[in-house]
Amino acid sequence: MKSTVSSKGQVTIPIAVRKRLGLAANTTVAFDLREDGVLLRKVVLGHHPVDKVFGLLKPARPVDALALLDAMRGPRPGGPRARKR
Repeated sequence: MKSTVSSKGQVTIPIAVRKRLGLAANTTVAFDLREDGVLLRKVVLGHHPVDKVFGLLKPARPVDALALLDAMRGPRPGGPRARKR
Protein backbone atom coordinates (compact mmCIF):
# COMPACT_ATOMS: atom_id res chain seq x y z
CA MET A 1 0.00 0.00 0.00
CA LYS A 2 1.21 3.48 -0.79
CA SER A 3 0.22 7.01 0.00
CA THR A 4 1.66 10.41 -0.95
CA VAL A 5 2.61 13.21 1.40
CA SER A 6 0.73 16.41 0.56
CA SER A 7 2.26 19.91 0.52
CA LYS A 8 0.86 20.34 4.06
CA GLY A 9 2.63 17.19 5.29
CA GLN A 10 -0.57 15.14 5.38
CA VAL A 11 -1.03 11.55 4.24
CA THR A 12 -4.15 9.53 3.63
CA ILE A 13 -4.14 6.25 5.53
CA PRO A 14 -5.48 3.51 3.24
CA ILE A 15 -8.94 2.25 4.17
CA ALA A 16 -7.68 -1.30 4.73
CA VAL A 17 -5.28 0.01 7.40
CA ARG A 18 -7.94 2.23 8.99
CA LYS A 19 -10.37 -0.68 9.22
CA ARG A 20 -7.77 -3.09 10.58
CA LEU A 21 -6.62 -0.67 13.30
CA GLY A 22 -10.07 0.77 14.01
CA LEU A 23 -8.98 4.29 13.07
CA ALA A 24 -11.93 6.66 12.87
CA ALA A 25 -12.01 10.44 12.59
CA ASN A 26 -10.23 12.15 15.51
CA THR A 27 -8.42 8.96 16.57
CA THR A 28 -5.02 9.76 18.07
CA VAL A 29 -2.03 7.98 16.53
CA ALA A 30 1.64 7.84 17.54
CA PHE A 31 4.63 7.88 15.22
CA ASP A 32 7.65 5.90 16.44
CA LEU A 33 10.82 6.62 14.48
CA ARG A 34 12.86 3.54 13.58
CA GLU A 35 16.16 3.14 11.74
CA ASP A 36 14.41 1.79 8.66
CA GLY A 37 11.29 3.98 8.75
CA VAL A 38 8.43 4.92 11.02
CA LEU A 39 5.85 2.88 12.93
CA LEU A 40 2.29 4.20 13.15
CA ARG A 41 0.33 3.03 16.19
CA LYS A 42 -3.16 3.75 17.46
CA VAL A 43 -3.00 5.51 20.83
CA VAL A 44 -5.37 4.19 23.46
CA LEU A 45 -6.41 7.11 25.62
CA GLY A 46 -7.61 6.58 29.15
CA HIS A 47 -7.94 3.28 30.89
CA HIS A 48 -9.16 -0.13 29.92
CA PRO A 49 -12.98 -0.35 30.03
CA VAL A 50 -12.76 -2.82 32.92
CA ASP A 51 -10.98 -0.18 35.01
CA LYS A 52 -14.21 1.85 35.08
CA VAL A 53 -16.09 -0.91 36.93
CA PHE A 54 -13.23 -2.39 38.97
CA GLY A 55 -14.17 -2.48 42.63
CA LEU A 56 -17.89 -1.85 42.15
CA LEU A 57 -18.95 -5.38 43.07
CA LYS A 58 -18.93 -6.17 46.77
CA PRO A 59 -18.52 -9.91 47.48
CA ALA A 60 -20.60 -11.59 50.18
CA ARG A 61 -17.48 -13.26 51.65
CA PRO A 62 -13.90 -12.02 52.08
CA VAL A 63 -11.76 -12.71 49.03
CA ASP A 64 -8.26 -12.85 50.51
CA ALA A 65 -5.97 -15.14 48.55
CA LEU A 66 -5.73 -18.09 50.98
CA ALA A 67 -9.40 -18.19 51.97
CA LEU A 68 -10.55 -18.04 48.36
CA LEU A 69 -8.11 -20.74 47.19
CA ASP A 70 -8.95 -22.98 50.14
CA ALA A 71 -12.67 -22.61 49.46
CA MET A 72 -12.23 -23.39 45.76
CA ARG A 73 -9.88 -26.38 45.94
CA GLY A 74 -9.21 -27.21 49.56
CA PRO A 75 -6.16 -26.40 51.66
CA ARG A 76 -2.79 -26.40 49.95
CA PRO A 77 0.00 -28.69 51.17
CA GLY A 78 2.09 -26.80 53.71
CA GLY A 79 -0.56 -24.10 54.04
CA PRO A 80 -1.97 -22.79 57.33
CA ARG A 81 -4.54 -25.61 57.54
CA ALA A 82 -2.16 -28.39 56.51
CA ARG A 83 -1.73 -31.25 58.96
CA LYS A 84 1.61 -31.13 60.79
CA ARG A 85 3.59 -34.37 61.23
